[in-house]
Amino acid sequence: MFQERADVWWASLLRTRFEDDAIEVAWDKFVRLFRAKFVPEHIQDRLEQEFLSLTKGSITVLEYEARFAELSKYAPHIVTNERRKAKKFVMGLKPSLRMRLVAFDHRTLDEALSAACRQEGEMQQYLEEKKASQKRPAATFQWQDKKKAVYQAQQRLVVVDSTQVPSVRSPGVKKECPYCGKTHGGSECWMIAGKCLKCGSSDHKIKDCPRL
Repeated sequence: MFQERADVWWASLLRTRFEDDAIEVAWDKFVRLFRAKFVPEHIQDRLEQEFLSLTKGSITVLEYEARFAELSKYAPHIVTNERRKAKKFVMGLKPSLRMRLVAFDHRTLDEALSAACRQEGEMQQYLEEKKASQKRPAATFQWQDKKKAVYQAQQRLVVVDSTQVPSVRSPGVKKECPYCGKTHGGSECWMIAGKCLKCGSSDHKIKDCPRL
């Protein structure tokens, strides 16, 4: 339906505003005539204001440039000058990206776009490398914590095992008896008791001991 209306309008325009044999019309002139016919003035004003306040935001540089090019059609007083158009493009970038480009005098939008894409790529690479470097120490700490936990577990096992091993008392060293010179410990001294120093019998002395 819209295409039919546009075809009728264009055919009528050629007859009324251009010579009948006209076969070429400048594209910019055609666009202006087309908008005047099919895009209401208040819509054009709104799109112009949207262009004037356009910023990159969270989209990529290429996505921002596509929107910039689409809306710039409604602000011909800016886009007719390449330097002004390039400056408007740069000023709409995020501050972190804009500060890298604003010092350069970009003569065309293509120059500004190329520089912005290059800077965006470098910034993205930097952020990825920084993120990767922050992950590596964390992995190292986790490995150290794991080694520490294994060591502590082994130490606990050693302590448990040592408590389960029965203690063995060293045999007491028997002192020599001052009376008989023997090491009979805490038992009675056979010499004091008058017993046989060989077998401990009270019936005879050592000289009569049958075990000799």
